[in-house]
Amino acid sequence: MNRNPLDSELQQISGMETSTQALAKRLVAPSLALLFLLLAAVWTNMSTASTSTSFVIIIGAIVAGYMALNIGANDVANNMGPAVGARALTMPVALLIAAVCEAAGALLAGGDVVATVASDLLVDLNIAPGSIILVMISALLASAIWVHFSTFIGAPVSTTHSIIGGVTGAGIAAAGLSAVSWPNIFIIAFGWVLSPVAGGAIAALLLLCTQIAITRRIDKLGAAQMWVPVFVAIMSGTFVTYLASKGFQRVWSPAPALLVVIGVGAALLGWALAFIHVRQRALDLENRKKHVATLFRLPLIFAAALLSFSHGANDVANAVGPLAAIVSALQGQQTAIGAATPFWVLAIGAFGISAGLALFGPRLIRTVGEQITKLNEIRAFCAALATAITVLVASALGIPVSTTHIAIGAVFGIGFLREYRSRREMERKSVPTYARFVDPKALNTTPEMAFANAREIDRRQLIRRKSVYRIVGAWTVTLPCSAGFAAAVFFVLSRFEG
Repeated sequence: MNRNPLDSELQQISGMETSTQALAKRLVAPSLALLFLLLAAVWTNMSTASTSTSFVIIIGAIVAGYMALNIGANDVANNMGPAVGARALTMPVALLIAAVCEAAGALLAGGDVVATVASDLLVDLNIAPGSIILVMISALLASAIWVHFSTFIGAPVSTTHSIIGGVTGAGIAAAGLSAVSWPNIFIIAFGWVLSPVAGGAIAALLLLCTQIAITRRIDKLGAAQMWVPVFVAIMSGTFVTYLASKGFQRVWSPAPALLVVIGVGAALLGWALAFIHVRQRALDLENRKKHVATLFRLPLIFAAALLSFSHGANDVANAVGPLAAIVSALQGQQTAIGAATPFWVLAIGAFGISAGLALFGPRLIRTVGEQITKLNEIRAFCAALATAITVLVASALGIPVSTTHIAIGAVFGIGFLREYRSRREMERKSVPTYARFVDPKALNTTPEMAFANAREIDRRQLIRRKSVYRIVGAWTVTLPCSAGFAAAVFFVLSRFEG
């Protein structure tokens, strides 16, 4: 049968239209990101006096905006991933909540620290202003490139460690190994290892507590009415204490005794509100684990929002701290490290993080929420609460930790606990290894196929090893890669300067 030439041409045109539409969709996000960087440059030009150094500040603002976009694309997934993975929030709603809370945290509670990372890492703070500018631009650009690459391969990494590596590498390139405070580097490395382990252990402990107190009880609904308000009280007290002690330090620094009072008051208020909410919701629920888990949905949403607010308040400095140091150096201040961050600088970081999240965040959110282990409302809530508790304890002890590592470690901890208990249950029932997790459909096939299917299902652990290896591998090389990139960028820029 001969094909009509007109039909062939129409199919070709249709295929070309489909390809063009797909290409256009892929170009939307990068185009909007470029538009944001252009607006950041215009905003910087309008916010600063026109001088001979204005061009340098604009370049710094563009690089800082690029870093902020990457922070939003990568780091924020740790806060919203569990909520999306547990189906407590849809992706659009999660993006909206996170964008608003990130921007609010950065603008309202953004710390008044200009490159505190640099002040902690660099011993020689009397570097010439020109070198300080090159160090900060190199650190920003190198760390942003590394975070961008990590986002591309689907690995959530610590943007704090990225900027630490960038400042370290550029500082060494500028003034040698003696410019770096190596004791602080070792302390940071210690926190690097400690934070995911602590987050995972606390998350596993919280999940075990919920299982013992609620989900393994015969009267699950009655137990939930008693214990869910207790968990919400712990969450409320932890978050409010952390925000009061760290999030709002730019405008308020309460005494330790007052912090305790504030934390206890927030816990009592959280318990009262949760008690009322759970009592009302329980009237429409059945005494089943799936129904009881929904009682954690609203607390989980609040926890994710508060984590985003805290993240915006603290990690915005990773993007705008070096920019503020550049502005300070060009304005001829006595030190480039230690002045208050201008609002226009803070705004670039705040809106850049939100824009990066909206444009590029969904991929990493799915990685954290769906590709490590299966989450429901209870597990996701335990991960969020464990992250807050670990960060608060580490801050109180003065241990530098990564929120990213803690949040991912919490999800790891939950997955490994589930896997451990599942295997222990199989051992208790004396089920042979090859017969565990057998798909009932496989029993209707031949014995050989049933055995092969059972072995394959047994290899599908409750925590995906490929995701673990990829993420941990990216964590391991983050600091040296960022340092190497920054040193290379510094050498290139210094040659142009010369």
